[in-house]
Amino acid sequence: MLDFSDMSVTYDTFVRDVASSVVRMLSEVRNDPETISQRQAYAMFGRGNVDRWRRQGKIEPCKRPGKVEYRTAELRALQSVKQDYFKL
Repeated sequence: MLDFSDMSVTYDTFVRDVASSVVRMLSEVRNDPETISQRQAYAMFGRGNVDRWRRQGKIEPCKRPGKVEYRTAELRALQSVKQDYFKL
């Protein structure tokens, strides 16, 4: 039995929940292509977020003739970071 501040759960339940979370995270990573177009990035992460990250120099687009792409792994990493919108 594992005791948390708000409840107690069995060890089997805890391990099963952790395992399902890990599998879900791995499947998200595996299903993502290496790069996505700017249009897809805007749709998935929000145009304001992508433009702000680019302005702040946190991401660098991969430019090809007629196409602007971003690395999906970099966008996912920035998505998981807590944003400070008041910082200039």
